[in-house]
Amino acid sequence: MFDFVPLEYYFPLYINAFFFLVMFTLLHTRVLKMEDSKNVIFINIAGYLLMTFVILYMGQRPISGKYFGDMRTYTRYFENYMMGGEILGSKDIFFHVFMKSLSYVVSTHTFFTIMAMIYVLPLYRISKQLFKEYWYYAFLMFVVSFSFYTYGVNGIRNGAATSLFLLGVSYNRNKVIMALCFLVSVSFHKTMFLPILAFVTTYFYNDPKVFLKGWLACIPLSLAMGSVWVSIFSSLGFDDRLAGYLTTQAEEGTFASTGFRWDFLFHSAFAVFAGWYAIYKKDYKDQFYYQLLNTYLICNGFWILVIKANYSNRFAYLSWFMMGLVVIYPFIKQKFFKDHHFMIGKIVLVYFMFTYAMYYLYS
Repeated sequence: MFDFVPLEYYFPLYINAFFFLVMFTLLHTRVLKMEDSKNVIFINIAGYLLMTFVILYMGQRPISGKYFGDMRTYTRYFENYMMGGEILGSKDIFFHVFMKSLSYVVSTHTFFTIMAMIYVLPLYRISKQLFKEYWYYAFLMFVVSFSFYTYGVNGIRNGAATSLFLLGVSYNRNKVIMALCFLVSVSFHKTMFLPILAFVTTYFYNDPKVFLKGWLACIPLSLAMGSVWVSIFSSLGFDDRLAGYLTTQAEEGTFASTGFRWDFLFHSAFAVFAGWYAIYKKDYKDQFYYQLLNTYLICNGFWILVIKANYSNRFAYLSWFMMGLVVIYPFIKQKFFKDHHFMIGKIVLVYFMFTYAMYYLYS
């Protein structure tokens, strides 16, 4: 469908389209009250159009390994299954069974569109469930997040797994459905054990002030003992992929973490600052928000401890995928400012500008 877009311009077109959308949203928050019927109509129409665009733009992209990373590998898997090939490998077996089942009834591009739907629709579900008619702001925060695009077109299986986790979280009042979603999530990608265990932990202990202090403590612990933590976590053995990501030498020219990534830590601190501000400065109380924030802090703290390892950015995504939600949640739920709607627009802008700046910095 989008073959007319040159591959070298595929992401630049995407991110610049979002730049104009974010700026237009900022303007809307400046001139209209949040509860104004005109604003509610606008954000709902814009939200559904945005969701449709993202699904089709990602799902109907041309097949390319050069511009979309692992897409070529998934294409080879899928075409092998279309020809009647056997299941390849024993890791993340559910995903391969799912892929093989689809290969009997859909084309390759339809498969990628279905994967895009699995990636995007749970973000709509949790946004709608939590914020009702104001779901657009949370959904927009998801899709302008740093790495959102990458895990939609490259780390496809990992991206789908994180969204299935959020789908489970959206059913937090129905533990059976939540558990099933978590099971499917970890069946897609075993690294999802970390956020699942972190979220389950919050049912037993959920004090955000303690977890905030723990997150801060991870920074000096990583600076002083980074190699020790890499050795410890790589030897845990809960997933061979974990040890590989932590100990494999980075290939020349790949985007991998080398040394202590202060830029990524700065990015991770967006959610930490938002949580600190809401809880400490505004005395915001919401047990479910505490669960989301604490899950983020646990997963991100783990990444900070192994930040010096090659490919540690892959573990950063185990917290980053929910960062937009953690940042915006309290600001949609409760009014903290006189011109609160405009503040939401400014939060979206500042959050997106990191993604925008990082693209032009590393491109």
